[in-house]
Amino acid sequence: MGSHSFERSITPFENREALLDDYTPNTLVGRDDELDEYHEALEPVIYGEQPNNVFLYGKAGVGKTAATRYLLRNLKEDAEQYPDLTLSTAYINCDGFETSYRVGVALVNALRPPEDHIPESGYSKSEVYAKLWQDLDDRGGIILIVLDEVDHINQGEDSILYQLSRARENENLQNARVGVIGISNDLTFRDRLSPKVRSSLCERTISFPHYDANELREVLKQRANVAFKDDALTDDVIPKCAALGAQASGDARHALDLLLTAGDIARGNDEGVVQEDHVEEALERVEKKEIEEGISDLNDHERYILYALATLSSEDETPVRSREIYPRYQHVCSLAGRDEHTGRWLRDHLDELGMLGILSLTEKNEGLAGGKYREYDLQQDLGLVVTALEETLDSIGVHESLSSYHDGK
Repeated sequence: MGSHSFERSITPFENREALLDDYTPNTLVGRDDELDEYHEALEPVIYGEQPNNVFLYGKAGVGKTAATRYLLRNLKEDAEQYPDLTLSTAYINCDGFETSYRVGVALVNALRPPEDHIPESGYSKSEVYAKLWQDLDDRGGIILIVLDEVDHINQGEDSILYQLSRARENENLQNARVGVIGISNDLTFRDRLSPKVRSSLCERTISFPHYDANELREVLKQRANVAFKDDALTDDVIPKCAALGAQASGDARHALDLLLTAGDIARGNDEGVVQEDHVEEALERVEKKEIEEGISDLNDHERYILYALATLSSEDETPVRSREIYPRYQHVCSLAGRDEHTGRWLRDHLDELGMLGILSLTEKNEGLAGGKYREYDLQQDLGLVVTALEETLDSIGVHESLSSYHDGK
């Protein structure tokens, strides 16, 4: 039996934390145009003026949150030189907060010390808003509220976005000036907002495009210079990670995770130099983790859709249209003892799974003969997807039945 004691040994790392999510570099590379536009949107703050409401959108891993942390850190540091300026920030990740009520409670608690936090239930929405306005006014000055992953707020439940972005105009605040920064990974979220919310929240809208391989290489070089010892990476490691990140929708987080995991693998092998084969092994681990995390966030019916498509993929029947997926989805619902949703609901959620990178979708146009339509396929490895789904499907008694069904087809 091997030893599982913990001792310091050979490591390629100098500062491993430079590759983690919460690390903010001294400068941000690869996002010059977006930073210039974002900086201009925040400029009124340094003059003590009413802040703009800013809406950032782009797929995951393209630098929206990193740019926000970077500019807000600089803004807070620079604001300290002006005695007439009081600036504070509040950051909320809306993942898990699907309603305005829950976002409001989270904001109240973010502004208060732990001993004064309020519970997640027991108040009306108007009471929560009243506490929020009072806490903001008590703090006073300029307050920038960051709502990351704001697209997790359900459609029709977005009143908090309007209330915050128009709080002073609506005379809810007297002392505080509030600016809202909304960050969305869903490119269609802005279009789903009600017109009054969209006009108030999206005063300044900034799109973050995918990183290309060259930009990712610069991001990785910058982090690697801090994270690793001199000569701890072979020359092919950063180009390899950058190329794989570019293939994964230009996702810098994916590329950084590959570099971090490759370093961990090298250290686990008592090797002081990270090489390309470490990246190859890291790719398997990172893809598996990303698929598991992505699927864990899906609801039951989204998992049913995914498993239905997986069975079609295993039969080499993909890519397929939604009308070909729907009967298989209905069968999964039947096995689970659940009522199916409509075909329109299925199409909407197929598109959402595509935005998450779990599915690929292709636009087809056959002209007058066939019209326009979309075809869907798995974007991730079939075996990894099925493995990630097994626990959920087993828990409701579907997986075994589906396996029997599939084997008999």
